[in-house]
Amino acid sequence: MPFTLNSVSFTANGMIPSRHTCDGQDRSPQLAWTGLPANTQSLVLIVDDPDAPDPAAPKMTWVHWVLYNLPPAAATLAEGVAVGDLPSGTRQGLNDWQRTGYGGPCPPIGKHRYVHKLFALDVLLPDLQQPTKAALEKAMQGHILARAELIGHYQRRH
Repeated sequence: MPFTLNSVSFTANGMIPSRHTCDGQDRSPQLAWTGLPANTQSLVLIVDDPDAPDPAAPKMTWVHWVLYNLPPAAATLAEGVAVGDLPSGTRQGLNDWQRTGYGGPCPPIGKHRYVHKLFALDVLLPDLQQPTKAALEKAMQGHILARAELIGHYQRRH
């Protein structure tokens, strides 16, 4: 069975509802995964926007959510998951607002892609003290068993 990531909040390559954005309640989407590789010890979730600030001329990738050490027994994150409701052992990294937690789509111009990436690792990572995406990616090197991806789109109505 392939390693897959999906959501009941939005369809693959579909539009992300405004309740998950700065124009709504900024609630994280529901996410679910199947097909974990054998020997998975932990999972990492990174949600980012490679189209920032303008999809016509992207200059950076904006990081929206960073979670690591999700336990392999977890198969889902509920919509609007609160910090206290994250699966036991899950740790948070910093997004590009320099805070932990989910920060929803809030593109200044155009239709952006929001890439939800889930990595199955062969290790449980040490406490990285709220790492940035770059620090987490460095810690993951050589430990990725598989990767699943789910892309959603959002464009603000100005």
